[in-house]
Amino acid sequence: MRGRMAQAVVVCAVSAWIVPVTFGGTVRPVSSPPRSYYLALGDSIAYGFQPAKAKAGLPPSGFNTGYVDVFAARLRTIAPKIRVVNYGCPGESTKTFIHGGCSGRRDVKGLHNAFKGAQLDAALAFLRAHRGQVSPITLSLFGNDLFELLDACKGNFACAQARAPRAFAQFASRLTSILKRLRAASPNAVIILTGGWNFNVANLRATDPLFRSLDATIGRVAAGANARFADTFPVFNPQGSIAREKARICALTFICSADDPHPTDAGYRAIAAVVWAASGYKHRP
Repeated sequence: MRGRMAQAVVVCAVSAWIVPVTFGGTVRPVSSPPRSYYLALGDSIAYGFQPAKAKAGLPPSGFNTGYVDVFAARLRTIAPKIRVVNYGCPGESTKTFIHGGCSGRRDVKGLHNAFKGAQLDAALAFLRAHRGQVSPITLSLFGNDLFELLDACKGNFACAQARAPRAFAQFASRLTSILKRLRAASPNAVIILTGGWNFNVANLRATDPLFRSLDATIGRVAAGANARFADTFPVFNPQGSIAREKARICALTFICSADDPHPTDAGYRAIAAVVWAASGYKHRP
């Protein structure tokens, strides 16, 4: 997930004809408690990436304030011995998740849990080796698929208009394939997909619909795979006041201070809270 505000022209153009969709409803109760392992999958958001830490050359252990870390701490209130396996790789998209070639390996000193080849293959191998022992599973994949579309169009409205519907459909198809394979390997696990947020503080009103549409796509895919959806958009982008929305996105990401859309510590805590709520788990009294 990269911070490129120059792409705002394309985003504005695309948002004009994408219809926003929202998801709601009551969170389903959990049928079983967390198991021996929590498996975290996805991109830089799953990794817990922050620009200053990367610039300082910190090892993976220094990236310890991500949503995975905060969510894991909450899980330990009901499953004290649960172990975390985090395959998150900065730069991962649904394409590289399936086929390999995560570009962000070069942006950090190493992964939390190293693997060779494609992240999906590593995840499936882990699930096969620990049958019935893994739950929950979280998956964060969205930003790099979106940026691929915006990069390809280079600010050209006609290009964005022509490519966006197909790009979203293809993204949904790949994400569905990923979830089907994870679900087949772990039929009873709690699987939670995280959504995205709009970091374009210069044009929030015009660009919000694009990110809401992206989240709607993720939500539909999650529902179709008997997975849960952690909708972070309302927390990062509260509606009703542009000034309040800008203040929130500036506080929860580095977009205003470092032109980087990755979450601050407060942002990662906010994601973890949404993931916890979506999981259906409850703290012990």
